Amino acid sequence: MVKSKVGGGVWTPANIVTVLRICLMPLWLLVAEFSVPAQTSISVSALVVFLGFMFISLTDKLDGYLARSRGEVTTFGKFLDPIADKLAVVVAFCYLLEIGMSSSWVLLIVVAREFLVSGLRMVVANEGVVVAASNLGKWKTAITMIAICGLLFVRIFVPSPFVDALLLLSNILVVISVILTAWSGIDYFIQCWPYVAEKK
Repeated sequence: MVKSKVGGGVWTPANIVTVLRICLMPLWLLVAEFSVPAQTSISVSALVVFLGFMFISLTDKLDGYLARSRGEVTTFGKFLDPIADKLAVVVAFCYLLEIGMSSSWVLLIVVAREFLVSGLRMVVANEGVVVAASNLGKWKTAITMIAICGLLFVRIFVPSPFVDALLLLSNILVVISVILTAWSGIDYFIQCWPYVAEKK
């Protein structure tokens, strides 16, 4: 088990990467708002949007690796990293909803799950309990990021059988990610139920 370094402060390389991810999201959304899908040839603006989100997604693995490998797991990082993940997913789905590539139901389930988990975390934290992130939650995040990248990727190219197939695959992944999102929320609720239902 890697222990956190003492006295290193909060501005570790891992935390700097996490803060960078959060700061990049408004910039990404601004660029995305002005992007256009491919019409007669490859859309450069859509390519920039896709690459930008893929970079933000990949840095999620980078900050975790840096924190663990350097022994610099901090409370600030534990607090900020999930926020960066949720911000990226919610902002991306808001954008996809705006351009007609996602459903309001997807956004509702994603946001409702985060409200539920955040509320439960506060309740169990008052009991001095920490519920560890499950592999289910990690798979949910990974598939969601891949699905979003797929939807952004198809906007780069003009319609074709390949693009249509990729769009279908991306939408299937969105459905899977929504199922995993709901499932992980229910799983977290079940784990926290003994503390929620506890009588004082």
